[in-house]
Amino acid sequence: MIKNEKAIVVFSGGQDSTTCLFWALKNFKEVETVTFQYGQRHSQEIEVAKAIAADLGVKHTVLDMSLLNQLAPNALTRDDIEIEQKEGELPTTFVDGRNLLFLSFAAVLAKNSGGRHIVTGVCETDFSGYPDCRDVFVKSLNVTLNLSMDFEFVIHTPLMWIDKAETWALADELGALEYVREKTLTCYNGIVADGCGECPACQLRKRGLDQYMQTKEGGEE
Repeated sequence: MIKNEKAIVVFSGGQDSTTCLFWALKNFKEVETVTFQYGQRHSQEIEVAKAIAADLGVKHTVLDMSLLNQLAPNALTRDDIEIEQKEGELPTTFVDGRNLLFLSFAAVLAKNSGGRHIVTGVCETDFSGYPDCRDVFVKSLNVTLNLSMDFEFVIHTPLMWIDKAETWALADELGALEYVREKTLTCYNGIVADGCGECPACQLRKRGLDQYMQTKEGGEE
């Protein structure tokens, strides 16, 4: 518990970041959210993030990071790039430098708004091979941010070592399972809640939910 301090949650309005938001609300005295506009295919992501932040009564900042779309073409920002993953290659949904920039700008925001804690939903267990979701990257960046601004930041990664089923379990433990299921946007095709059911993000989300519900129902018998 770090109830007397402030946290900034890197927030997309998806399952993972919303679970992290509930986690932060439980663990910190004051919580803000920051969402990045980087040319996502679906503007719904920004609108969902705004709506959840307003619903939960937390300050929400949207920062323009559209330069990423210019520098790093990817399937999340370009309609002409298919969402796919070939063996031995990073998925086309990987955006070079995204978490590096997001966490860096979140740190600038945190320092200037009186907070030193940054919460992000990155995860090594279900990370699709993204190098900027690894624990070693987060720890390295944490040191770099502290040195660059002479400030004692702490980057928190509540989901780092858990899979999607365990992420649903955490949401349930926080009293937010149905909220996360009904209000969040994970789908690459921009459909809120259970999504399209076909894209990789929806399949991963559903598989984790099914696994958790089977475990939960088995434990209640």
